[in-house]
Amino acid sequence: MTMRTTLSVLLLSAGVLLAGRTVIAHHAFGAEFDPNAPIRLQGKVVRLEWVNPHTWIHIETINKEGQPEVWMIEGGTPNTLLRRGVTRDTVKVGTEVIVDGYQTKDHSLKRANGRDVTFTDGRKLFMGSSGTGAPKDGRDPTETPKKPGGR
Repeated sequence: MTMRTTLSVLLLSAGVLLAGRTVIAHHAFGAEFDPNAPIRLQGKVVRLEWVNPHTWIHIETINKEGQPEVWMIEGGTPNTLLRRGVTRDTVKVGTEVIVDGYQTKDHSLKRANGRDVTFTDGRKLFMGSSGTGAPKDGRDPTETPKKPGGR
């Protein structure tokens, strides 16, 4: 192989590796969501996405002007939710839910990171993921409890 061919192969390989890494990259909570912007949304589920790296629940809510709008709510990874007993069939399209979570940093987007889903019969489901930098509010069953004195 010539030096030029070897260099071309190395650059192409590096490009493929970097592109693959970008595709599987995962963001932290703090990169996209605002821990100081809690939100509570109520509406009917219109779509579910059970994909990596996050699950998504889309719900139709009614805004302050009385108009319908669809919010995308990010949940934990499918694997994390499955380990907690949550499956694709736990929340069905058409189900009325209340979602507590956090808005995106750009508050103009209709997206949020979900912590809890509450069904109309009072059942609750923790849908957040652990270790992503989300606020530690004690609702994550895998969180280490805070010690007295805030440590």
